[in-house]
Amino acid sequence: MKELWTIYHENIPQFLLELMETKAMQRLKNVGMNCGCEYTSFPVFQKCQPYSRFDHSVGVALIIYHFSHDIKQSIAGLLHDMATPVFAHTIDFFNGDHVKQESTENETENIIKNNQEIIKLLQKYNLSIEDVCDYHLYPLADNDLPKLSADRLEYSLGNMLNYGFVSKETIKEYYQHLYMNEIMQELAFDNLDIAISFTKDVFKTSMVYISDEDRFAMEQLAVILKEAIGDSVIDYQDLYTNETAVIQKLCQNQKYCQKWHEFRKYSYIEKYSSYATGSYRVKAKKRYILPLFHDQRIDQLSSEIQIMLQDYLNISFDDYIQGKS
Repeated sequence: MKELWTIYHENIPQFLLELMETKAMQRLKNVGMNCGCEYTSFPVFQKCQPYSRFDHSVGVALIIYHFSHDIKQSIAGLLHDMATPVFAHTIDFFNGDHVKQESTENETENIIKNNQEIIKLLQKYNLSIEDVCDYHLYPLADNDLPKLSADRLEYSLGNMLNYGFVSKETIKEYYQHLYMNEIMQELAFDNLDIAISFTKDVFKTSMVYISDEDRFAMEQLAVILKEAIGDSVIDYQDLYTNETAVIQKLCQNQKYCQKWHEFRKYSYIEKYSSYATGSYRVKAKKRYILPLFHDQRIDQLSSEIQIMLQDYLNISFDDYIQGKS
Protein backbone atom coordinates (compact mmCIF):
# COMPACT_ATOMS: atom_id res chain seq x y z
CA MET A 1 0.00 0.00 0.00
CA LYS A 2 1.20 3.51 -0.79
CA GLU A 3 1.19 4.53 2.86
CA LEU A 4 3.91 1.95 3.51
CA TRP A 5 6.28 3.19 0.80
CA THR A 6 8.09 5.65 3.09
CA ILE A 7 8.60 2.87 5.63
CA TYR A 8 10.20 0.69 2.97
CA HIS A 9 12.52 3.51 1.84
CA GLU A 10 12.55 7.23 2.60
CA ASN A 11 12.21 8.28 -1.04
CA ILE A 12 11.65 6.85 -4.51
CA PRO A 13 14.83 6.84 -6.64
CA GLN A 14 14.60 8.62 -9.99
CA PHE A 15 15.06 5.46 -12.07
CA LEU A 16 12.00 3.92 -10.39
CA LEU A 17 9.93 7.09 -10.82
CA GLU A 18 10.59 7.01 -14.57
CA LEU A 19 9.59 3.37 -14.93
CA MET A 20 6.53 3.84 -12.73
CA GLU A 21 5.19 6.34 -15.29
CA THR A 22 5.24 3.87 -18.18
CA LYS A 23 1.90 2.81 -19.59
CA ALA A 24 2.49 -0.84 -18.71
CA MET A 25 3.08 0.01 -15.06
CA GLN A 26 0.20 2.48 -14.89
CA ARG A 27 -2.19 -0.30 -16.03
CA LEU A 28 -1.50 -2.09 -12.74
CA LYS A 29 -3.17 0.72 -10.81
CA ASN A 30 -6.45 -0.87 -11.91
CA VAL A 31 -5.55 -4.47 -11.03
CA GLY A 32 -6.24 -5.31 -7.40
CA MET A 33 -4.21 -7.32 -4.91
CA ASN A 34 -7.26 -9.19 -3.63
CA CYS A 35 -7.99 -10.90 -6.93
CA GLY A 36 -11.56 -9.69 -7.33
CA CYS A 37 -12.61 -10.72 -3.82
CA GLU A 38 -12.77 -7.05 -2.83
CA TYR A 39 -15.77 -6.58 -5.15
CA THR A 40 -17.86 -9.03 -3.06
CA SER A 41 -19.69 -8.25 0.18
CA PHE A 42 -17.80 -10.79 2.28
CA PRO A 43 -17.00 -8.94 5.56
CA VAL A 44 -13.23 -9.54 5.53
CA PHE A 45 -12.94 -7.78 2.17
CA GLN A 46 -15.54 -5.06 2.81
CA LYS A 47 -13.18 -3.14 5.11
CA CYS A 48 -10.26 -3.25 2.67
CA GLN A 49 -8.81 -0.05 1.28
CA PRO A 50 -7.73 0.10 -2.40
CA TYR A 51 -4.53 -1.92 -2.81
CA SER A 52 -3.30 -2.40 -6.37
CA ARG A 53 -0.61 -4.40 -8.10
CA PHE A 54 1.01 -1.04 -8.82
CA ASP A 55 1.15 -0.22 -5.10
CA HIS A 56 2.62 -3.67 -4.42
CA SER A 57 5.18 -3.54 -7.24
CA VAL A 58 6.54 -0.16 -6.15
CA GLY A 59 6.71 -1.45 -2.58
CA VAL A 60 8.68 -4.52 -3.65
CA ALA A 61 11.14 -2.34 -5.60
CA LEU A 62 11.64 -0.03 -2.62
CA ILE A 63 12.28 -2.94 -0.26
CA ILE A 64 14.85 -4.38 -2.65
CA TYR A 65 16.55 -1.01 -3.09
CA HIS A 66 16.56 -0.38 0.67
CA PHE A 67 18.43 -3.61 1.39
CA SER A 68 20.63 -3.77 -1.72
CA HIS A 69 20.89 -0.34 -3.42
CA ASP A 70 21.07 -2.38 -6.61
CA ILE A 71 19.30 -0.82 -9.61
CA LYS A 72 19.07 -4.06 -11.58
CA GLN A 73 17.38 -6.03 -8.79
CA SER A 74 15.10 -3.13 -7.90
CA ILE A 75 13.82 -2.78 -11.46
CA ALA A 76 13.27 -6.54 -11.70
CA GLY A 77 11.16 -6.24 -8.56
CA LEU A 78 9.21 -3.31 -9.95
CA LEU A 79 8.41 -5.12 -13.21
CA HIS A 80 7.69 -8.55 -11.76
CA ASP A 81 3.88 -8.20 -11.96
CA MET A 82 3.69 -6.56 -15.39
CA ALA A 83 1.97 -9.63 -16.87
CA THR A 84 -0.68 -9.76 -14.16
CA PRO A 85 -4.15 -9.95 -15.71
CA VAL A 86 -7.31 -8.42 -14.29
CA PHE A 87 -8.37 -9.97 -10.98
CA ALA A 88 -4.82 -11.36 -10.73
CA HIS A 89 -4.75 -14.93 -9.34
CA THR A 90 -8.39 -15.46 -10.29
CA ILE A 91 -6.99 -16.05 -13.78
CA ASP A 92 -4.83 -18.83 -12.32
CA PHE A 93 -8.12 -20.39 -11.20
CA PHE A 94 -9.40 -19.72 -14.76
CA ASN A 95 -6.36 -21.66 -16.04
CA GLY A 96 -6.84 -24.51 -13.55
CA ASP A 97 -3.71 -23.51 -11.63
CA HIS A 98 -5.36 -23.29 -8.20
CA VAL A 99 -2.47 -24.69 -6.17
CA LYS A 100 0.72 -23.25 -7.68
CA GLN A 101 -0.84 -19.98 -8.91
CA GLU A 102 2.04 -19.30 -11.29
CA SER A 103 0.38 -19.43 -14.74
CA THR A 104 -0.08 -15.66 -14.92
CA GLU A 105 3.66 -14.97 -14.58
CA ASN A 106 4.63 -16.51 -17.89
CA GLU A 107 4.34 -13.45 -20.14
CA THR A 108 6.52 -10.99 -18.20
CA GLU A 109 9.58 -11.36 -20.42
CA ASN A 110 7.55 -11.06 -23.65
CA ILE A 111 5.81 -7.92 -22.42
CA ILE A 112 9.12 -6.26 -21.60
CA LYS A 113 10.69 -7.33 -24.91
CA ASN A 114 7.82 -5.74 -26.82
CA ASN A 115 7.65 -2.52 -24.82
CA GLN A 116 9.80 0.20 -26.38
CA GLU A 117 9.03 2.64 -23.58
CA ILE A 118 10.58 0.32 -21.02
CA ILE A 119 13.45 -0.77 -23.28
CA LYS A 120 14.52 2.86 -23.75
CA LEU A 121 14.63 3.38 -20.01
CA LEU A 122 16.62 0.18 -19.53
CA GLN A 123 19.11 1.40 -22.12
CA LYS A 124 19.37 4.72 -20.29
CA TYR A 125 20.58 2.83 -17.22
CA ASN A 126 22.77 0.39 -19.21
CA LEU A 127 20.59 -2.59 -18.42
CA SER A 128 19.51 -5.46 -20.65
CA ILE A 129 16.10 -7.12 -20.80
CA GLU A 130 17.70 -10.24 -19.31
CA ASP A 131 18.82 -8.23 -16.27
CA VAL A 132 15.25 -7.43 -15.23
CA CYS A 133 12.79 -9.83 -16.85
CA ASP A 134 13.02 -12.57 -14.21
CA TYR A 135 13.02 -11.46 -10.60
CA HIS A 136 13.37 -15.08 -9.51
CA LEU A 137 17.08 -14.66 -10.30
CA TYR A 138 17.50 -12.49 -7.22
CA PRO A 139 16.96 -14.14 -3.80
CA LEU A 140 16.21 -10.81 -2.15
CA ALA A 141 13.39 -10.23 -4.63
CA ASP A 142 11.96 -13.74 -4.64
CA ASN A 143 12.75 -17.15 -3.21
CA ASP A 144 11.03 -20.41 -2.37
CA LEU A 145 8.52 -20.93 0.42
CA PRO A 146 8.84 -20.59 3.36
CA LYS A 147 11.66 -18.06 2.97
CA LEU A 148 11.21 -14.31 3.31
CA SER A 149 11.69 -12.22 0.17
CA ALA A 150 10.80 -8.64 -0.76
CA ASP A 151 7.76 -9.82 -2.73
CA ARG A 152 6.44 -12.02 0.07
CA LEU A 153 7.24 -9.36 2.68
CA GLU A 154 5.41 -6.56 0.86
CA TYR A 155 2.13 -8.33 0.26
CA SER A 156 2.20 -9.73 3.80
CA LEU A 157 2.69 -6.32 5.38
CA GLY A 158 0.24 -4.66 3.00
CA ASN A 159 -2.48 -7.22 3.59
CA MET A 160 -2.07 -7.48 7.35
CA LEU A 161 -2.56 -3.72 7.49
CA ASN A 162 -5.45 -3.78 5.00
CA TYR A 163 -7.29 -6.58 6.82
CA GLY A 164 -6.97 -4.61 10.08
CA PHE A 165 -4.73 -7.16 11.80
CA VAL A 166 -1.95 -4.70 12.70
CA SER A 167 -1.24 -0.98 12.84
CA LYS A 168 1.15 1.00 10.67
CA GLU A 169 3.35 1.42 13.77
CA THR A 170 3.61 -2.37 14.17
CA ILE A 171 4.63 -2.73 10.52
CA LYS A 172 7.30 -0.08 11.01
CA GLU A 173 8.63 -2.01 14.01
CA TYR A 174 8.73 -5.26 12.06
CA TYR A 175 10.57 -3.60 9.19
CA GLN A 176 13.15 -1.94 11.43
CA HIS A 177 14.23 -5.33 12.76
CA LEU A 178 14.97 -6.81 9.34
CA TYR A 179 18.35 -7.06 7.64
CA MET A 180 19.79 -8.92 4.66
CA ASN A 181 21.59 -12.07 5.77
CA GLU A 182 24.21 -12.21 3.02
CA ILE A 183 25.31 -15.76 3.83
CA MET A 184 21.77 -17.18 3.76
CA GLN A 185 20.80 -14.77 0.93
CA GLU A 186 17.55 -13.97 2.68
CA LEU A 187 15.92 -11.26 4.76
CA ALA A 188 16.23 -12.09 8.47
CA PHE A 189 15.12 -10.68 11.82
CA ASP A 190 17.52 -9.51 14.50
CA ASN A 191 14.97 -9.91 17.32
CA LEU A 192 13.35 -13.24 18.19
CA ASP A 193 10.16 -11.87 19.76
CA ILE A 194 9.59 -9.61 16.74
CA ALA A 195 10.16 -12.54 14.38
CA ILE A 196 7.60 -14.66 16.25
CA SER A 197 5.04 -11.85 16.32
CA PHE A 198 5.51 -11.19 12.59
CA THR A 199 5.05 -14.89 11.79
CA LYS A 200 1.82 -15.06 13.78
CA ASP A 201 0.44 -12.08 11.87
CA VAL A 202 1.48 -13.67 8.57
CA PHE A 203 -0.49 -16.79 9.48
CA LYS A 204 -3.55 -14.58 10.02
CA THR A 205 -3.24 -13.24 6.48
CA SER A 206 -2.53 -16.73 5.15
CA MET A 207 -5.85 -17.89 6.58
CA VAL A 208 -7.61 -15.22 4.53
CA TYR A 209 -5.85 -16.38 1.34
CA ILE A 210 -7.28 -19.90 1.71
CA SER A 211 -10.58 -18.97 3.35
CA ASP A 212 -13.84 -20.32 1.97
CA GLU A 213 -14.78 -16.77 0.96
CA ASP A 214 -11.55 -16.22 -0.98
CA ARG A 215 -11.61 -19.57 -2.74
CA PHE A 216 -15.28 -19.35 -3.67
CA ALA A 217 -15.00 -15.79 -4.96
CA MET A 218 -12.01 -16.57 -7.16
CA GLU A 219 -13.54 -19.75 -8.57
CA GLN A 220 -16.93 -18.11 -9.18
CA LEU A 221 -15.37 -15.09 -10.88
CA ALA A 222 -13.20 -17.38 -13.01
CA VAL A 223 -16.35 -19.22 -14.14
CA ILE A 224 -18.10 -15.93 -15.00
CA LEU A 225 -15.12 -14.74 -17.06
CA LYS A 226 -14.78 -18.06 -18.86
CA GLU A 227 -18.47 -18.09 -19.76
CA ALA A 228 -18.31 -14.45 -20.88
CA ILE A 229 -15.43 -15.29 -23.23
CA GLY A 230 -17.35 -18.29 -24.53
CA ASP A 231 -20.32 -16.02 -25.26
CA SER A 232 -18.06 -13.40 -26.93
CA VAL A 233 -19.02 -10.77 -24.35
CA ILE A 234 -15.32 -10.28 -23.66
CA ASP A 235 -12.28 -11.86 -25.26
CA TYR A 236 -9.17 -13.32 -23.68
CA GLN A 237 -7.06 -10.23 -24.43
CA ASP A 238 -9.47 -8.12 -22.37
CA LEU A 239 -8.02 -9.90 -19.34
CA TYR A 240 -4.82 -7.94 -19.95
CA THR A 241 -6.47 -4.52 -19.91
CA ASN A 242 -7.83 -3.33 -16.56
CA GLU A 243 -10.63 -4.28 -14.18
CA THR A 244 -12.83 -1.24 -14.85
CA ALA A 245 -12.80 -1.95 -18.60
CA VAL A 246 -13.72 -5.63 -18.14
CA ILE A 247 -16.49 -4.86 -15.66
CA GLN A 248 -17.91 -2.27 -18.05
CA LYS A 249 -17.97 -4.83 -20.87
CA LEU A 250 -19.68 -7.40 -18.64
CA CYS A 251 -22.29 -4.86 -17.60
CA GLN A 252 -23.11 -3.90 -21.19
CA ASN A 253 -24.62 -7.38 -21.51
CA GLN A 254 -27.83 -8.03 -19.55
CA LYS A 255 -26.99 -11.62 -18.64
CA TYR A 256 -23.48 -10.87 -17.41
CA CYS A 257 -24.45 -7.62 -15.75
CA GLN A 258 -26.82 -9.69 -13.60
CA LYS A 259 -24.10 -12.27 -12.90
CA TRP A 260 -21.69 -9.50 -11.89
CA HIS A 261 -24.18 -7.91 -9.49
CA GLU A 262 -24.96 -11.32 -7.99
CA PHE A 263 -21.22 -11.82 -7.48
CA ARG A 264 -21.00 -8.46 -5.71
CA LYS A 265 -23.77 -9.45 -3.25
CA TYR A 266 -22.11 -12.59 -1.86
CA SER A 267 -21.77 -12.02 1.90
CA TYR A 268 -21.47 -15.44 3.55
CA ILE A 269 -20.60 -19.05 2.74
CA GLU A 270 -22.56 -22.24 3.16
CA LYS A 271 -20.63 -25.53 3.30
CA TYR A 272 -21.73 -29.00 2.21
CA SER A 273 -20.20 -32.44 2.55
CA SER A 274 -21.42 -33.37 -0.93
CA TYR A 275 -22.10 -31.45 -4.13
CA ALA A 276 -24.93 -28.93 -4.19
CA THR A 277 -25.93 -26.91 -7.26
CA GLY A 278 -23.75 -23.83 -7.52
CA SER A 279 -21.16 -25.08 -5.06
CA TYR A 280 -17.48 -25.78 -5.62
CA ARG A 281 -14.86 -28.00 -4.08
CA VAL A 282 -11.72 -26.01 -4.77
CA LYS A 283 -8.16 -26.09 -3.52
CA ALA A 284 -5.81 -23.12 -3.17
CA LYS A 285 -2.15 -22.36 -2.65
CA LYS A 286 -1.11 -22.41 1.00
CA ARG A 287 1.11 -19.36 1.40
CA TYR A 288 3.13 -18.92 4.58
CA ILE A 289 6.45 -17.58 5.79
CA LEU A 290 8.91 -19.03 8.31
CA PRO A 291 11.48 -16.23 8.54
CA LEU A 292 15.00 -16.41 9.88
CA PHE A 293 16.12 -15.16 13.25
CA HIS A 294 19.70 -14.52 12.19
CA ASP A 295 20.52 -17.92 10.66
CA GLN A 296 17.84 -20.10 12.29
CA ARG A 297 14.37 -20.79 10.90
CA ILE A 298 11.66 -19.54 13.26
CA ASP A 299 9.78 -22.84 13.50
CA GLN A 300 12.90 -24.43 14.97
CA LEU A 301 12.92 -21.84 17.75
CA SER A 302 9.23 -21.64 18.68
CA SER A 303 6.98 -24.59 19.52
CA GLU A 304 3.99 -22.24 19.17
CA ILE A 305 4.92 -21.53 15.55
CA GLN A 306 5.41 -25.26 14.92
CA ILE A 307 1.84 -25.90 16.09
CA MET A 308 0.45 -23.04 14.00
CA LEU A 309 2.26 -24.38 10.93
CA GLN A 310 0.93 -27.91 11.33
CA ASP A 311 -2.61 -26.68 11.96
CA TYR A 312 -2.39 -24.55 8.82
CA LEU A 313 -0.97 -27.32 6.65
CA ASN A 314 -3.64 -29.73 7.90
CA ILE A 315 -6.52 -27.51 6.77
CA SER A 316 -8.74 -29.51 4.41
CA PHE A 317 -10.47 -28.31 1.26
CA ASP A 318 -12.83 -31.30 1.15
CA ASP A 319 -16.10 -29.41 1.72
CA TYR A 320 -18.18 -27.96 -1.08
CA ILE A 321 -18.64 -24.22 -0.66
CA GLN A 322 -21.25 -21.83 -2.01
CA GLY A 323 -21.60 -18.07 -1.71
CA LYS A 324 -24.86 -16.61 -0.46
CA SER A 325 -26.21 -13.08 -0.25
